[in-house]
Amino acid sequence: MRTGGRLAAAIEVLSDIQTRHRPAADALKDWGLSHRFAGAGDRGAIGNIVYDALRRRRSAAHLLGADTPRALAFGALFLEWGETPEGLNASLAGDRFAPAPLDEAEIAAIAANPLDTAPDAVRADVPDWCAPLLERTFGADWVEEGRVLSARPPLDLRVNALRADRERILRELTGMKAAPTRLAPHGIRIPPIEGSGRHPNVQAEPAYAKGWMEVQDEGSQIAARLACAEPGMQVLDYCAGAGGKTLALSADMDNRGQLFAHDSEKQRLAPIFDRLRRSETRNVQVVARPDELAPLEGRMDLVLVDAPCTGSGTWRRRPDAKWRLTERQLEVRMAEQEAILAAASRFVRPGGRLVYVTCSLFAQENAERLQRFLGANPDFRPVDHASLFETCFPGASASVRIDPADGISLSPARSGTDGFYIGVTTRQE
Repeated sequence: MRTGGRLAAAIEVLSDIQTRHRPAADALKDWGLSHRFAGAGDRGAIGNIVYDALRRRRSAAHLLGADTPRALAFGALFLEWGETPEGLNASLAGDRFAPAPLDEAEIAAIAANPLDTAPDAVRADVPDWCAPLLERTFGADWVEEGRVLSARPPLDLRVNALRADRERILRELTGMKAAPTRLAPHGIRIPPIEGSGRHPNVQAEPAYAKGWMEVQDEGSQIAARLACAEPGMQVLDYCAGAGGKTLALSADMDNRGQLFAHDSEKQRLAPIFDRLRRSETRNVQVVARPDELAPLEGRMDLVLVDAPCTGSGTWRRRPDAKWRLTERQLEVRMAEQEAILAAASRFVRPGGRLVYVTCSLFAQENAERLQRFLGANPDFRPVDHASLFETCFPGASASVRIDPADGISLSPARSGTDGFYIGVTTRQE
């Protein structure tokens, strides 16, 4: 397919997303199934246009003066692909599968709507109602954080230290531009894709099949590291989901001690079994039923709560979620977080730790929820987060935002990771 056919397909997919209010991944999958003539390269390029359009939705709409699928798709090519109106029109000429070239009104709108004079929320590419939430978290840096959150993400891997070392995996990934992550000691980063490119299929690599590595954002790896799991501990991963942090904790424990993986929704645990088998993790017990947790109350050295949240820290990977999120959903998540923290705290022994993690950038889901929990549970106290981070990552404190009492925040612009919050407390003896 030529540029015009790919652009027309992206407009079709964006229309499907907009009219049916469905996830981008589902719309792209359905398009591929109904257009089997499209090769992998074509599907990858179409997906890139769609995701770029969703990441830069407000910028693209501002540029062309419209929030239509056509405007968003064209805008994505100008903002992320380096296209110009003249060059793009030339490439569309004579292509019967292409959308209509830009008309005079559209070209005039592009010239009249530079981004450097656009409103802050447009330059940050966030919904208006989210702008004050980001400003509350990042202060004067919030527009830049939103801008970087709208860029293409890298592909991060975690080396399974139980079975391999980072240098060996880097040799296995020769040719993929893979390099060590900046902070995570077992992390590897493959840079963001460019243009119509695609990330390599690392799950097809022998090293993945052998359990030597897992896909995991560096921010998630840092969060697991800050939990300070050690060999011989009794640990509960209370919201284990697919098991990414469970596996990281197990590696830090050197397969010694006991690690219980639980999630209130059993279907979210489904991927964990294959991941445990591949990684040869032996100290993990998956506990699906809540009643089976009762014997663990008051016995855990460490309880990790990777709480359900808005996922605002992952918007560069799931940009469609940015536009589906509502204030009501934020309120629901906050209530869930309070209930989960209260329930999980029962399992912490005196002297043990409760670690609260989200992949959100909103203070309401992060430090404010932790402080509310501490106010209702005076037997828990926050650790000195500045000291904790310096112990785990010496000399790297400038890469994150730290409030000694309120917690640690990672973000794309400051940390180069997805957005994460980590708040650590101890239960008094």
